[in-house]
Amino acid sequence: MPVKIPDNLPAIELLKEENIFVMSDLRASTQDIRPLRVLILNLMPLKISTETDFVRLLSNNPLQVEVEFLRLDTHTPKNTSEEHLELFYKGFSEVTENCYDGLIVTGAPVELLPFEAVSYWTEMQLIFDWAKTHVTSTLYICWAAQAALHHFYGIEKLPLDHKLFGVFKHTATENRSPLFRGFDDEFYIPHSRHTTISRDALLMHGDISILSESDEAGVAIVASRGGREFYLTGHSEYNPLTLHEEYVRDLEKGSEIDMPKNYYRDNNPESQPLVRWSGHANLLFNNWLNYFVYQETPYNLQDVKHLGSLNEPNEVIAAK
Repeated sequence: MPVKIPDNLPAIELLKEENIFVMSDLRASTQDIRPLRVLILNLMPLKISTETDFVRLLSNNPLQVEVEFLRLDTHTPKNTSEEHLELFYKGFSEVTENCYDGLIVTGAPVELLPFEAVSYWTEMQLIFDWAKTHVTSTLYICWAAQAALHHFYGIEKLPLDHKLFGVFKHTATENRSPLFRGFDDEFYIPHSRHTTISRDALLMHGDISILSESDEAGVAIVASRGGREFYLTGHSEYNPLTLHEEYVRDLEKGSEIDMPKNYYRDNNPESQPLVRWSGHANLLFNNWLNYFVYQETPYNLQDVKHLGSLNEPNEVIAAK
Protein backbone atom coordinates (compact mmCIF):
# COMPACT_ATOMS: atom_id res chain seq x y z
CA MET A 1 0.00 0.00 0.00
CA PRO A 2 1.19 3.58 -0.55
CA VAL A 3 2.16 6.06 2.10
CA LYS A 4 0.03 9.20 2.23
CA ILE A 5 1.98 12.44 2.57
CA PRO A 6 1.11 16.13 2.12
CA ASP A 7 0.59 17.39 -1.43
CA ASN A 8 3.73 18.82 -3.07
CA LEU A 9 6.12 17.58 -0.37
CA PRO A 10 9.56 17.46 -2.08
CA ALA A 11 9.97 13.83 -0.98
CA ILE A 12 7.20 12.80 -3.41
CA GLU A 13 9.30 13.30 -6.53
CA LEU A 14 12.45 11.88 -4.94
CA LEU A 15 10.62 8.69 -3.95
CA LYS A 16 8.88 8.33 -7.29
CA GLU A 17 12.33 8.20 -8.88
CA GLU A 18 12.97 5.14 -6.67
CA ASN A 19 9.66 3.57 -7.82
CA ILE A 20 8.18 3.98 -4.33
CA PHE A 21 4.42 4.48 -4.42
CA VAL A 22 3.38 7.58 -2.49
CA MET A 23 -0.07 9.11 -2.43
CA SER A 24 -1.05 12.74 -2.04
CA ASP A 25 -3.82 13.93 0.26
CA LEU A 26 -6.08 14.56 -2.74
CA ARG A 27 -5.92 11.01 -4.08
CA ALA A 28 -6.11 9.42 -0.64
CA SER A 29 -9.37 11.25 0.06
CA THR A 30 -11.07 9.09 -2.60
CA GLN A 31 -10.28 5.84 -0.74
CA ASP A 32 -12.57 4.50 1.97
CA ILE A 33 -9.94 3.20 4.37
CA ARG A 34 -8.68 4.05 7.84
CA PRO A 35 -4.91 4.51 7.43
CA LEU A 36 -2.43 4.38 10.28
CA ARG A 37 -1.63 7.91 11.36
CA VAL A 38 2.07 8.43 12.06
CA LEU A 39 3.44 11.73 13.32
CA ILE A 40 7.13 12.59 12.79
CA LEU A 41 8.78 15.21 14.98
CA ASN A 42 11.68 16.17 12.73
CA LEU A 43 14.48 17.78 14.75
CA MET A 44 17.21 17.17 12.17
CA PRO A 45 18.73 20.23 10.45
CA LEU A 46 18.32 18.84 6.91
CA LYS A 47 14.54 18.50 6.98
CA ILE A 48 13.86 17.37 3.41
CA SER A 49 16.50 14.63 3.49
CA THR A 50 15.14 13.32 6.80
CA GLU A 51 11.55 13.46 5.54
CA THR A 52 12.53 11.35 2.55
CA ASP A 53 14.43 8.79 4.64
CA PHE A 54 11.47 8.09 6.93
CA VAL A 55 8.79 8.14 4.24
CA ARG A 56 10.89 5.64 2.27
CA LEU A 57 10.85 3.20 5.19
CA LEU A 58 7.21 3.72 6.13
CA SER A 59 6.07 3.12 2.56
CA ASN A 60 7.63 -0.35 2.28
CA ASN A 61 4.80 -2.30 3.91
CA PRO A 62 1.26 -3.53 3.06
CA LEU A 63 -0.46 -1.00 5.35
CA GLN A 64 -1.60 2.44 4.31
CA VAL A 65 0.20 5.04 6.42
CA GLU A 66 -0.73 8.70 6.67
CA VAL A 67 2.30 10.79 7.64
CA GLU A 68 2.20 14.18 9.33
CA PHE A 69 5.24 16.27 10.20
CA LEU A 70 5.61 18.11 13.49
CA ARG A 71 7.69 21.15 14.41
CA LEU A 72 8.39 22.72 17.76
CA ASP A 73 6.57 25.88 18.78
CA THR A 74 9.58 27.14 20.74
CA HIS A 75 12.34 26.65 18.16
CA THR A 76 12.87 28.01 14.66
CA PRO A 77 15.20 25.85 12.49
CA LYS A 78 18.02 27.69 10.73
CA ASN A 79 18.44 25.39 7.72
CA THR A 80 14.86 25.12 6.47
CA SER A 81 12.74 27.85 4.92
CA GLU A 82 9.77 29.14 6.86
CA GLU A 83 7.68 28.52 3.74
CA HIS A 84 8.49 24.80 3.80
CA LEU A 85 7.67 24.58 7.50
CA GLU A 86 4.39 26.47 7.08
CA LEU A 87 3.33 24.28 4.15
CA PHE A 88 4.20 20.84 5.50
CA TYR A 89 4.54 21.02 9.30
CA LYS A 90 2.20 21.49 12.23
CA GLY A 91 3.21 23.07 15.51
CA PHE A 92 2.86 21.02 18.68
CA SER A 93 0.06 23.30 19.89
CA GLU A 94 -1.93 22.28 16.80
CA VAL A 95 -1.88 18.53 17.56
CA THR A 96 -2.25 18.33 21.33
CA GLU A 97 -5.89 17.25 21.06
CA ASN A 98 -5.11 14.62 18.40
CA CYS A 99 -4.23 10.96 18.88
CA TYR A 100 -1.88 8.99 16.64
CA ASP A 101 -1.12 5.35 15.95
CA GLY A 102 2.61 6.01 15.87
CA LEU A 103 5.12 8.74 16.62
CA ILE A 104 8.75 9.04 15.48
CA VAL A 105 11.04 11.57 17.17
CA THR A 106 14.32 12.07 15.32
CA GLY A 107 17.77 12.89 16.58
CA ALA A 108 18.88 16.51 17.00
CA PRO A 109 22.22 18.37 16.73
CA VAL A 110 22.31 19.21 20.45
CA GLU A 111 23.94 16.03 21.75
CA LEU A 112 26.83 17.76 23.55
CA LEU A 113 24.57 20.09 25.53
CA PRO A 114 23.12 19.08 28.91
CA PHE A 115 19.45 18.25 28.37
CA GLU A 116 18.28 21.14 30.51
CA ALA A 117 20.46 23.55 28.47
CA VAL A 118 18.64 22.77 25.22
CA SER A 119 16.50 25.81 24.39
CA TYR A 120 13.42 23.70 23.65
CA TRP A 121 13.83 21.19 26.50
CA THR A 122 10.63 22.24 28.26
CA GLU A 123 8.59 21.65 25.10
CA MET A 124 10.28 18.29 24.55
CA GLN A 125 9.22 17.23 28.05
CA LEU A 126 5.64 18.20 27.24
CA ILE A 127 5.80 16.11 24.05
CA PHE A 128 7.22 13.09 25.90
CA ASP A 129 4.37 13.19 28.42
CA TRP A 130 1.73 13.87 25.75
CA ALA A 131 2.90 10.87 23.68
CA LYS A 132 2.36 8.46 26.59
CA THR A 133 -1.38 9.10 26.46
CA HIS A 134 -1.96 10.11 22.83
CA VAL A 135 0.18 7.64 20.83
CA THR A 136 0.00 3.85 20.61
CA SER A 137 3.76 3.36 20.10
CA THR A 138 6.68 5.79 19.79
CA LEU A 139 10.15 5.45 18.26
CA TYR A 140 12.74 7.73 19.87
CA ILE A 141 15.93 7.94 17.80
CA CYS A 142 19.52 8.87 18.79
CA TRP A 143 19.42 12.11 20.86
CA ALA A 144 15.66 11.76 21.29
CA ALA A 145 16.18 8.26 22.73
CA GLN A 146 18.66 9.59 25.27
CA ALA A 147 16.44 12.55 26.06
CA ALA A 148 13.31 10.45 26.60
CA LEU A 149 15.16 7.96 28.81
CA HIS A 150 16.47 10.88 30.85
CA HIS A 151 13.00 12.39 31.17
CA PHE A 152 11.18 9.16 32.06
CA TYR A 153 13.87 7.42 34.13
CA GLY A 154 16.52 9.98 35.04
CA ILE A 155 19.18 8.12 33.01
CA GLU A 156 22.17 10.27 32.09
CA LYS A 157 24.06 10.15 28.81
CA LEU A 158 27.79 9.48 29.08
CA PRO A 159 30.53 11.06 26.93
CA LEU A 160 32.59 8.79 24.67
CA ASP A 161 36.35 9.19 24.27
CA HIS A 162 35.90 9.33 20.49
CA LYS A 163 32.89 9.84 18.29
CA LEU A 164 31.11 6.59 17.45
CA PHE A 165 30.92 6.93 13.69
CA GLY A 166 30.26 4.20 11.16
CA VAL A 167 28.28 1.01 10.60
CA PHE A 168 28.41 -1.59 13.35
CA LYS A 169 27.42 -5.23 13.80
CA HIS A 170 24.57 -5.96 16.23
CA THR A 171 22.71 -8.92 17.67
CA ALA A 172 19.27 -9.25 19.22
CA THR A 173 19.52 -9.68 22.98
CA GLU A 174 15.84 -10.60 23.04
CA ASN A 175 15.50 -12.44 19.72
CA ARG A 176 11.97 -13.67 20.44
CA SER A 177 10.67 -10.14 20.10
CA PRO A 178 8.41 -9.58 17.07
CA LEU A 179 10.53 -6.50 16.38
CA PHE A 180 13.20 -8.90 15.06
CA ARG A 181 11.05 -11.28 13.03
CA GLY A 182 12.85 -12.09 9.80
CA PHE A 183 16.20 -10.75 11.06
CA ASP A 184 19.47 -12.59 10.56
CA ASP A 185 21.56 -13.54 13.60
CA GLU A 186 23.70 -10.46 12.97
CA PHE A 187 22.64 -7.16 11.46
CA TYR A 188 24.11 -3.71 10.95
CA ILE A 189 23.12 -0.23 12.12
CA PRO A 190 24.78 3.13 11.35
CA HIS A 191 25.75 5.26 14.35
CA SER A 192 26.93 8.86 14.60
CA ARG A 193 27.21 10.14 18.17
CA HIS A 194 29.53 11.42 20.88
CA THR A 195 27.65 9.96 23.86
CA THR A 196 26.23 6.66 25.05
CA ILE A 197 23.90 5.12 27.65
CA SER A 198 25.03 2.89 30.50
CA ARG A 199 23.74 -0.66 30.25
CA ASP A 200 23.82 -0.94 34.05
CA ALA A 201 21.70 2.20 34.41
CA LEU A 202 19.06 0.70 32.11
CA LEU A 203 18.98 -2.59 34.00
CA MET A 204 18.10 -0.76 37.21
CA HIS A 205 14.59 -0.19 35.82
CA GLY A 206 12.35 -3.24 35.72
CA ASP A 207 10.08 -2.03 32.93
CA ILE A 208 12.98 -1.40 30.54
CA SER A 209 14.05 -4.20 28.18
CA ILE A 210 17.37 -4.17 26.29
CA LEU A 211 16.56 -5.71 22.92
CA SER A 212 19.75 -5.26 20.90
CA GLU A 213 23.44 -4.59 21.60
CA SER A 214 26.75 -4.32 19.80
CA ASP A 215 30.29 -5.08 20.97
CA GLU A 216 31.47 -1.78 19.48
CA ALA A 217 28.38 0.43 19.65
CA GLY A 218 26.91 -0.70 22.97
CA VAL A 219 23.18 -0.70 23.68
CA ALA A 220 21.27 -0.17 20.44
CA ILE A 221 17.55 -0.82 20.93
CA VAL A 222 15.64 -0.50 24.20
CA ALA A 223 11.91 -0.81 24.91
CA SER A 224 9.59 0.15 27.74
CA ARG A 225 5.90 -0.32 28.63
CA GLY A 226 5.65 -3.46 26.51
CA GLY A 227 6.49 -1.68 23.28
CA ARG A 228 4.67 1.58 23.86
CA GLU A 229 8.12 3.18 23.60
CA PHE A 230 11.23 2.10 21.71
CA TYR A 231 14.58 3.85 22.04
CA LEU A 232 17.03 3.50 19.11
CA THR A 233 20.55 4.82 19.69
CA GLY A 234 21.55 4.44 16.03
CA HIS A 235 20.24 5.61 12.68
CA SER A 236 18.70 2.71 10.78
CA GLU A 237 16.87 5.28 8.64
CA TYR A 238 20.06 6.70 7.11
CA ASN A 239 20.32 6.58 3.34
CA PRO A 240 23.53 5.23 1.72
CA LEU A 241 25.30 8.60 1.52
CA THR A 242 24.37 10.20 4.86
CA LEU A 243 27.54 9.18 6.71
CA HIS A 244 29.67 10.20 3.71
CA GLU A 245 28.06 13.64 3.56
CA GLU A 246 28.58 14.10 7.29
CA TYR A 247 32.23 13.05 6.97
CA VAL A 248 32.90 15.46 4.08
CA ARG A 249 31.08 18.28 5.86
CA ASP A 250 33.19 17.87 9.01
CA LEU A 251 36.42 17.66 7.01
CA GLU A 252 35.54 20.89 5.20
CA LYS A 253 34.87 22.57 8.57
CA GLY A 254 38.30 21.47 9.80
CA SER A 255 36.84 19.24 12.51
CA GLU A 256 38.81 16.31 13.86
CA ILE A 257 36.89 13.37 12.46
CA ASP A 258 37.88 9.79 11.75
CA MET A 259 36.66 8.04 8.64
CA PRO A 260 33.37 6.20 9.30
CA LYS A 261 34.18 2.60 10.29
CA ASN A 262 33.00 -0.39 8.27
CA TYR A 263 31.42 1.93 5.71
CA TYR A 264 33.46 2.47 2.54
CA ARG A 265 34.41 -0.46 0.33
CA ASP A 266 37.97 -1.48 1.21
CA ASN A 267 37.95 1.38 3.77
CA ASN A 268 38.64 3.75 0.90
CA PRO A 269 36.69 7.04 1.08
CA GLU A 270 37.07 7.36 -2.68
CA SER A 271 34.93 4.23 -3.07
CA GLN A 272 31.18 3.85 -2.75
CA PRO A 273 29.71 2.91 0.65
CA LEU A 274 28.96 -0.76 1.24
CA VAL A 275 25.27 -0.67 2.18
CA ARG A 276 24.39 -3.52 4.53
CA TRP A 277 21.79 -2.03 6.86
CA SER A 278 18.82 -1.23 4.59
CA GLY A 279 17.32 -4.74 4.79
CA HIS A 280 17.37 -4.59 8.59
CA ALA A 281 15.96 -1.07 8.55
CA ASN A 282 12.97 -2.06 6.42
CA LEU A 283 12.22 -5.07 8.63
CA LEU A 284 12.59 -2.99 11.77
CA PHE A 285 10.07 -0.37 10.68
CA ASN A 286 7.69 -2.93 9.16
CA ASN A 287 7.70 -5.01 12.33
CA TRP A 288 7.17 -1.93 14.48
CA LEU A 289 4.22 -0.81 12.35
CA ASN A 290 2.69 -4.30 12.25
CA TYR A 291 3.17 -5.71 15.74
CA PHE A 292 3.35 -2.63 17.95
CA VAL A 293 1.20 -0.14 16.07
CA TYR A 294 -1.36 -1.84 13.80
CA GLN A 295 -2.07 -4.81 16.07
CA GLU A 296 -2.30 -2.68 19.23
CA THR A 297 -3.98 0.52 18.13
CA PRO A 298 -7.75 0.98 18.59
CA TYR A 299 -9.92 1.68 15.55
CA ASN A 300 -11.18 4.82 17.24
CA LEU A 301 -7.95 6.74 17.79
CA GLN A 302 -9.35 8.67 20.73
CA ASP A 303 -9.35 5.37 22.62
CA VAL A 304 -5.54 5.50 22.64
CA LYS A 305 -5.95 7.60 25.78
CA HIS A 306 -7.37 4.55 27.58
CA LEU A 307 -4.70 2.02 26.59
CA GLY A 308 -2.59 2.66 29.68
CA SER A 309 0.63 0.79 30.34
CA LEU A 310 0.82 -2.82 29.19
CA ASN A 311 1.33 -5.42 31.90
CA GLU A 312 4.39 -7.65 32.07
CA PRO A 313 6.34 -5.67 29.44
CA ASN A 314 9.19 -8.14 28.99
CA GLU A 315 6.79 -10.99 28.19
CA VAL A 316 4.72 -8.86 25.83
CA ILE A 317 7.76 -7.69 23.90
CA ALA A 318 9.20 -11.18 23.64
CA ALA A 319 6.19 -13.25 22.68
CA LYS A 320 3.40 -11.41 20.97
